[in-house]
Amino acid sequence: MAEELVSVGKVSGIFGVRGWIKVYSYTETRENILTYSPWTLIRGQESKEVQVIDGRRHGKTVVARLEGLDDRDEAAALNGWEIYIHADQLPKARRGEYYWADLVGLQVKSVEGVDFGTVEQMLETGANDVVVVSGERERLIPFLQGQTIINIDLLAGEMLVDWDADF
Repeated sequence: MAEELVSVGKVSGIFGVRGWIKVYSYTETRENILTYSPWTLIRGQESKEVQVIDGRRHGKTVVARLEGLDDRDEAAALNGWEIYIHADQLPKARRGEYYWADLVGLQVKSVEGVDFGTVEQMLETGANDVVVVSGERERLIPFLQGQTIINIDLLAGEMLVDWDADF
């Protein structure tokens, strides 16, 4: 069984002339991505494991230095690569908290018993996160625990929602 990888960001550019990269981080807070090492970089069928040796927040972005990467051109070649970490690198989620990666693929049913489909992805909006559910049609359901999200059972692979089937 292949070890599970979790997407945490992507290389979004180069920083300076000494091989530093800019990182678009999916972690909260952005610079938390720097606490994980090694990273597995993936583009298409290619992958490589790299060690993070330095990094910091720089304005609205994060910059990182990877072991063995000292050249601007080598850093530029990594632009667009996705950044993954091994799932076991993540701290255990507290009760009532979930990693988005754990929610994707859950079967979504309404409190009336209507099967809406599966969680395709999660979106971050200004007001609240949104569950994107794909079934006979796509539904966008606000991720409000105790309001629209009634129960999440990761072991059963199910999410129970209070949402009108016509929405």
